[in-house]
Amino acid sequence: MQLMQTMRISTLFFAGLFVAIATTTAHAQEPANVRVAHLSPDAPAVDVLVDGAVAFPNVMYPSTTAYAELPAGTYNIQVVPAGQTEPVVIDVDLTFAEGTSYTAAAVNTLANIEPLLLVDDNTLSPDRGRLRFVHASPNAPAVDIAIANGGPVLYRNVMFKEARPYRQGPAGTYDLEVRLAGTETVVLDVPGVEIIPNRVLTVFAIGLVEGEPPLSVLASLDAKCFVDLDDNGAIDIADVVRFAELYETRDLSLDFDRNGVVNRTDAFIFLEKWQVSDEVCDC
Repeated sequence: MQLMQTMRISTLFFAGLFVAIATTTAHAQEPANVRVAHLSPDAPAVDVLVDGAVAFPNVMYPSTTAYAELPAGTYNIQVVPAGQTEPVVIDVDLTFAEGTSYTAAAVNTLANIEPLLLVDDNTLSPDRGRLRFVHASPNAPAVDIAIANGGPVLYRNVMFKEARPYRQGPAGTYDLEVRLAGTETVVLDVPGVEIIPNRVLTVFAIGLVEGEPPLSVLASLDAKCFVDLDDNGAIDIADVVRFAELYETRDLSLDFDRNGVVNRTDAFIFLEKWQVSDEVCDC
């Protein structure tokens, strides 16, 4: 009898422990990452409010903000002229899922301004760069995106407010063309698009056809990994040399061991000095 009671108590204890662990795990959610893009060509600078509080102040056309973390859930998003409380030109409820990145864009002309929610896949590839195209020009027709000078068409028949899937490509600098869909007519040259491993890029077509501001592109660097930590949390000499070239400095002040790496502590002190610790990841 006592043995049976002990077993029942043990069973209840472990059941309760399981529920407690499951509840803790459920609450330890990854946040969503949300940024704002101002792509409305004739709208002034704006403040973006999340549940009534200014979260992204003074967002100017054309630009994207940095990502901000939000707990997964549904939020009321409002857009007002910068520094003002009205008029509210966008008022919408948006749902952000756990561990997902989003771009909440304001698109179309001011008279017809509307939200466009994009799901961002900021997965990094160590030997490929990644790029996508978003058509955000309100009066432009459907377009094709192609490599210039007879290169392949990357995206066909892209309509206004349409975002096409990411494509991967080898490192290099590419000249692109925006063409009228199904034709060879080039409506916009996009020279010098850099595809770099461990970078994710979004190219937005923005502006107005035969209007002001004119048709153009906004290239947004969505994700990057500059310094790769090895299995021991160290940074090797190749990463530091790449850093020195990028920042045009020889003032590295770092001690390399016999294997040509810098230990994690020294490397982070160095990167913090140069304020690029956000570019460090295990990529």
